[in-house]
Amino acid sequence: MFKEFREFAMRGNVIDLAIGVVIGAAFGKIVDSLVKDIIMPPIGFLIGKVDFTNLFVTLADGKIAGPYATLKAAQDAGAVTMNLGMFLNSLISFIVVAFAIFMVVKAINKINRNKPAPEAAPAATPEDIVLLREIRDSLKK
Repeated sequence: MFKEFREFAMRGNVIDLAIGVVIGAAFGKIVDSLVKDIIMPPIGFLIGKVDFTNLFVTLADGKIAGPYATLKAAQDAGAVTMNLGMFLNSLISFIVVAFAIFMVVKAINKINRNKPAPEAAPAATPEDIVLLREIRDSLKK
């Protein structure tokens, strides 16, 4: 059983998948930082110095931010909140990742289109033609 598992785990596809998952996780962290630290601060500044991580609605009173200054303060007080800013950050992260994957797939498709098609093997001679050639060759003898 261990031998079968080792053969399964050492296949090229499984190793490629594991490498892809690790690289994808690292890429996700980079994109998350890009969105939180680079993209969202200027957008928040342009909108009116809004910190999107603290954009939330307290469900009890239905007001944005309600009586709490920050999301952490609301959560520490036990308030039920809808975290709109966190959702917006996640949505932008998803769009960035989806666009990056789209660009990679587009590049791979372009590379595959430019590859020359493999030469087709010559078609096999039909059986009746082979038989007629054998008859012809026997008559020549």
